[in-house]
Amino acid sequence: MTPLEDRAVGCVAGAAVGDALGGATEGWTPEQIQVRYGGLVEGVVPPYYADWRNARPIAPYHKGDGHVTDDTLMTHALIRVYEQVGGHLDAYAAAEYLVPEMMGEKRWIPELETEALPLQRVFLAEKWLALRLHYGHVDPREAGVGNIVNCGAAMYMAPVGVVNAGDPDGAYAEAIDLAGAHQSSYGREAAGVLAAAVAEAMRPGATPDSVVASCLRLSRDGTRAAIDAVCSAARDLGHWEGSFETLRAAMRPYDTVADTYRDQGLGARRPSRVHSIEELPLALAFLLIAKGDYRETVLGGVNYGRDADSIASMGGAIAGALGGRSAVPAAWIEEVSAASRTDLVTPGLALASVARRVRAADAERRRAADAAFAELLAGGGS
Repeated sequence: MTPLEDRAVGCVAGAAVGDALGGATEGWTPEQIQVRYGGLVEGVVPPYYADWRNARPIAPYHKGDGHVTDDTLMTHALIRVYEQVGGHLDAYAAAEYLVPEMMGEKRWIPELETEALPLQRVFLAEKWLALRLHYGHVDPREAGVGNIVNCGAAMYMAPVGVVNAGDPDGAYAEAIDLAGAHQSSYGREAAGVLAAAVAEAMRPGATPDSVVASCLRLSRDGTRAAIDAVCSAARDLGHWEGSFETLRAAMRPYDTVADTYRDQGLGARRPSRVHSIEELPLALAFLLIAKGDYRETVLGGVNYGRDADSIASMGGAIAGALGGRSAVPAAWIEEVSAASRTDLVTPGLALASVARRVRAADAERRRAADAAFAELLAGGGS
């Protein structure tokens, strides 16, 4: 296995494992999580509600027990899009390839325990893709405007970072373009920054500090301010246990989602230049606290609660890209793969193959452009 393949598998499998572990604790406070599970969560646990089918009728999903959520469904769909296109993606690719992936073929959906269209499981903010692009025929570059502003695009954008491995600027630009079909405002911005974080983490010699530095260099407005504030607070913390109040206090001024996570006000998830999603800054904070260790990065997100599956998935993608496949506990990969009936390794290998082909095409295009520019400089002229 090449280093590219190793890191790609680490990223993709690491994201899925974080997603599965965090699914059980999503929506709850750290205190509620510890009461439910008799202490800190340190691996795969059962659903928060034993009667998961009926406890929350709006979300009758089997979260927990090692089941991946819509974060992984969308990530794997995007990888399949890369395989079809064989090149860089833009907003039009979301309309032409990603939406058909969501609504064209039944697949095993772990949380539904049946085969279904991915579209039938994803959250409302992801159903927006089909509504706007398939049924509304909206210009893909503008289709994200009006959607719920949340982490919906960022949660599946790690593959863009792998394809642009070592080039956070390129990953940011590609993800911003692609995510325009899905999100606007700070939701779209977070997608670009998450892709940049993964691209930097894929670089040999990368560190948690270099990942955060790339994020701060590229991010804008409230997203940058939130990352700066939360990561600054994280640098003074020795372990994620006991860190949650400090990190939440640093994040609170930038978050439109209330402390009572499911009780939203009228200002929640609306466009803003001064706000940020919570998931990405927290994922980066746990990465710093854990010094890049995959297990501790993910468990920080899992036990933090709130949008735990996305926080742990984003942190897992970055830490997995930094450390490669061996960084992700093999037992967790096996347990989540079996429980979800989902191959977590092959998609990473497929994505690495795409990245290799894309980079070769990029190099050829660059050579042609450099040759043309050299001619423009040659021969003197008046």
